[in-house]
Amino acid sequence: MTSSAGTSLQGKAPKSKLREYAEALIVAAILALFIRTFVVQAFKIPSGSMEDTLLIGDHLLVNKFLYGIKIPFTDSRFLTIRHPERGDIVVFEFPEDKDKGYFQRRDFIKRVIGTPGDVIEVRNKQVYLNGELYTIPQEIHKESEILGEKYGPRDFMKPVTVPEGKYFVMGDNRDRSYDSRFWGFVDEEAIKGLAFIKYWSWDRDDLKPRWSRIGRPIH
Repeated sequence: MTSSAGTSLQGKAPKSKLREYAEALIVAAILALFIRTFVVQAFKIPSGSMEDTLLIGDHLLVNKFLYGIKIPFTDSRFLTIRHPERGDIVVFEFPEDKDKGYFQRRDFIKRVIGTPGDVIEVRNKQVYLNGELYTIPQEIHKESEILGEKYGPRDFMKPVTVPEGKYFVMGDNRDRSYDSRFWGFVDEEAIKGLAFIKYWSWDRDDLKPRWSRIGRPIH
């Protein structure tokens, strides 16, 4: 005697190959979207403002859940592990693009220099943090000329206090970086994540991979 369960299985029409492939692609697309939105996202370096830490053509991964998972279409986050810290290299939505359409907004990448409550000043190209000279091994200066205050804040910036919920960021290539010295602070809500590893690097001048940079952590 055939069981009812057996009859049910025997009577079920097999899925077509096309339907199986379609379902697999849909699941893969949903999973990829979930990972990109909440877990990790890939970015490419288009400019030299973070040299020599990050070079043009470096491809990197950004941890999007460390600072909290952002609820889509809101400024709210949940499951925050920690807030951005001084020295973190972060990807964020460029503050001057906040009133633009979604597809017109640009992502920037810089290093956090000042956290809420810090006082930041620049004198003769040097950064002063809370009144003390602040240097890091990664910073470089590719131009020897010092520009006076009348030429802008690149080499001289009066003291500013970082407000609550905001961050002061700079590029490691200090002389060639358009950063908080020029346009102000970054809202924590605009920060997308922490850059943590270079998974690919392409030298567009020599048209070949930079093998020594691939798989290297970002500091």
